[in-house]
Amino acid sequence: MNKKANFVVHTTYTIHPDDKQTFIDAVKEHIVLTREVEGNVYYHFSWDMIDPNTCVLAEGWVDQAAIDKQLQSEVFQKALKAVIDNVRIIERHGTLYTVSGETDIIPEVAE
Repeated sequence: MNKKANFVVHTTYTIHPDDKQTFIDAVKEHIVLTREVEGNVYYHFSWDMIDPNTCVLAEGWVDQAAIDKQLQSEVFQKALKAVIDNVRIIERHGTLYTVSGETDIIPEVAE
């Protein structure tokens, strides 16, 4: 059975160029463990193709309780501390969206 994301979080981080690998090292284990958390639908960090210092986090959760539990977890707190203590974040924006519906939008290729 596929889980549906009822809550979506979209966050962008602009990282100081000298701290990019430090950021990756700080969150890599956290990503793997978070993907296994009950209530998580997806959890992806990716780098912007235009601005190599901008990282995008996209995450989907089944409910607010799962998000709240994750934010208080030891795994999340450890990664957060590692980032705060060692990474210069130039800019950060995050938004939580409540999902009212879900539709597959993969288009067909015209011949």
